[in-house]
Formats: sequence, structure tokens, C-alpha cells
Amino acid sequence: MSQPDDFDNVDPVPPPPLDLAKWRKLPGQLMVGGGLITVLGAGVGYLRHGNLLEFGFSWLLAFMFFLSIALGAMFLVLMHHLFDAGWSVATRRFSEHLAALTFPWLAILFLPIALLAPKIYPWMTSDPHADHALHAKQPMFTFTGFYLIAGACFLAWWAVSNRLRHWSLKQDEDGSARCTVKMRLHACWGIWAFGVTLTLAAVMWMKALQHQWFSTMYAVIYFAGSVWLALATVYVITLVLDRQRILTDVLHEHQFYFLGSLMFAFTVFYAYVHFAQYFIIWNANMPEETFWYVVREYNAQGQRSSWFLIGLVIIFGHFFVPFLTLLRIDVKHTFPIMIPLCAWAWLMHFVDLSFNILPVRHPGGFPIQWFWLPLSCAAFMGGLLAMVFLKKFASAAPFPQKDPRLVEAMGLYHPVPTQISGGELDQTDDVSDAPIRPRH
Repeated sequence: MSQPDDFDNVDPVPPPPLDLAKWRKLPGQLMVGGGLITVLGAGVGYLRHGNLLEFGFSWLLAFMFFLSIALGAMFLVLMHHLFDAGWSVATRRFSEHLAALTFPWLAILFLPIALLAPKIYPWMTSDPHADHALHAKQPMFTFTGFYLIAGACFLAWWAVSNRLRHWSLKQDEDGSARCTVKMRLHACWGIWAFGVTLTLAAVMWMKALQHQWFSTMYAVIYFAGSVWLALATVYVITLVLDRQRILTDVLHEHQFYFLGSLMFAFTVFYAYVHFAQYFIIWNANMPEETFWYVVREYNAQGQRSSWFLIGLVIIFGHFFVPFLTLLRIDVKHTFPIMIPLCAWAWLMHFVDLSFNILPVRHPGGFPIQWFWLPLSCAAFMGGLLAMVFLKKFASAAPFPQKDPRLVEAMGLYHPVPTQISGGELDQTDDVSDAPIRPRH
């Protein structure tokens, strides 16, 4: 016997909230455990080599990883305002919190890099007149230029994230249109500041490890990977908040699909710009360009090193796995697939940054004997930043309360005028009381 017609419209029972009690102490545990192991690793490196370079490169790797999340989240907030998006209203607030991690917390975490910079970047103490590549990049590649650029980057990130978050919280109070206008205004100049400072950060803090090399696509590759990583992070946070019934009432079924679609887009974009850089350098075959890849493929004896295998992991893991997985439309809101894929994105971005940073310190191959040190640095930073993020999240409403696009984000729309009666529009399709469909 067929079921009644109304039976098909009965909402399925949503899964129970997650039990997060056992996870509450995890950020503190990561911070303490990672900090202790990091200090131990720094001491071991100093005793073995007489310097802190092992710690410095490991700290730089972990720092650039978490900077990726913050900058990627900042980009998502900027795009929300510039495109007047509706679907991203529900995820905007915690994205603002992630972007706010750039200052002062990531600025504080940058201090060890600033102190060790003359050792990590030997060109800072070199004579530019004896190095043509260094001389051609004056005055940026100077001792003073390095610190001025770092200060300018953190100042710009603070200004952008602070103003956007300030007016976002102000909007919760009165819902004034002035707040929306202000956020759009700050997004207009903020996107330019974002592009310039991200480029400077990627060039001065990663590419400058081998200052002789140059690439016009390097910062774009870092940008693509950062947004990809931020989308994976936002997807997981959105799912957790939805399961905890925090965002359920303001989410529509399409949010997860859009986040998954953007992950798919940036998977392709990252692969495109990375391949474009490699193909042009390979085709030109100029020594001042190819040496960067040669170091990451061959050791001093001319044999393929383990860095070549890491490169293959990036090709297949950073592109083919997420690309083939996200091809299906329904996968983008299939949580048992998307959550492991988001975790995979975190792993692949960390491996990608390792491929960029660690060969300078270990040109002979992947430093498996030292890889616990970057992981401990990442654990310390992750624990600290997670605690800061949770504190920021608890200090404000979990989503914008009076955003003009909030109703649209919920999947509800204004009545559509369908016919004219007596010279006036007759609004017959009133969907203001339409139910919000579950996403489970």
C-alpha cells in the first residue's frame, strides 16, 4: 500500500548532538605537549648542530600552515562582502574569528622566525654587491626590508580583520544598513591589501629561502592552497556547529554543497597554477630557474631523492584524490566522505609546505628523523590558536543576527509577485512560512 502524500514531506530525525566533552581539554593538551616536545627538539638540534636552524625551519613550516587557514578565511569573508553573497552568511562569523587570528596571535608566533631570520635567510647578512640576484631585489631583500615588510603585513591583516569584525558585531546590535555599507567599503580596499600582503608574505618568508630563484606564480600557488585549506576547515566547523544545533536554524541544504564546490574549484585552480609554473620553467630550461626543482628531485650524487616521491604525493594526493572524489555532485554533502577529505586536505597542504621549505635545510631527502619537530610545533600552535578561536567564538553570537541576507541563507525568500489585480501586484506565492529542510 502506498504511503500518504504527506509522508514524503516528513523531516527525517536528525542525528544526536556530538559529545564534545572529551574534546574540551584537547587544545590545552596539544599546546602543552607540543610545546614541551618543541623545546626538547630545539635543544637536541642545538646540541647536535650548534644552532637552532632545525627548530627555525620546523617553526616556519607550522607557522605558514596556520597562516594559510587565517588568510584563507579572510579571503572568504572579503568575497562574501564583495559579491554580496547570501549563502555564506551563516559561516561568516566564525570565518571572521579565524581571520582575526592573524593579529596579534600569529604576529606573536612570528617572533621566533624574526629572531632567527638572519640564520634562516643567509642573504640578510650577505653583501648585495657580491650577489647579482640579491642586488637585483633591493631594497626588499635587505635586513631592514624584511622586518618592515613583516610589520606591514601584520598591520594590514589586523586592519582588515578588525574592521570587518567590528562592523559585523555592530550589525548585531541595530541591523543598520550603515554597517553593511561599512563592511563592503572595507572589503573593497581590503582585497587589494590582502593580495599585496599575501604575496609579500609568501615571497619573503618562503620563496626567499632560496633568494636566487624567482617565480611570478609562487604567491598565487600559496593563495590557492590557503583558500583550499580554509574551505576544508570551514566545512568541518560548519558541520560540527550544525550537529550541535548552533547553526541548524540558519543553514540551508545548499551551504555544504557550495563549500564542496568551492573546494573542487580551488583543487583545480591550485593544480593549474602549479603545473603552469612547472611547465614554463621546464620548457625554458634556464639554470637560474630550474635549480629550485632540481634540488627537490635529485641529491648531491645526482640520484633521485625522497623529495621526488614527496612531489608525486603532492601530484596525486593534492590534486587527483580530491578532484576525482569531488566530481560527483552528491559527494559534496555526503559527510562520511567529506570529513575524511577535509582531513586529507590538511595533511596534503602540510606536505606541500614541507616540499617548499624543508629541502633548503635537508637537500638530500625528506628528514624523516626530524619530522616529529614540525609536528610538535604544529601541535603547539594549533592548541593555542584553537583556544583563542573558541574564546572569540564564545564572546559573540554564533552567526550574524541582523544581516539583510540572513533569511536568504536560511532558504527563505520574499514573496514573488505573479499577477496584477486591480492595478496592484498580487503576491500569491508567499513562502515566508516555508519549513527549513534538514541536511542530514
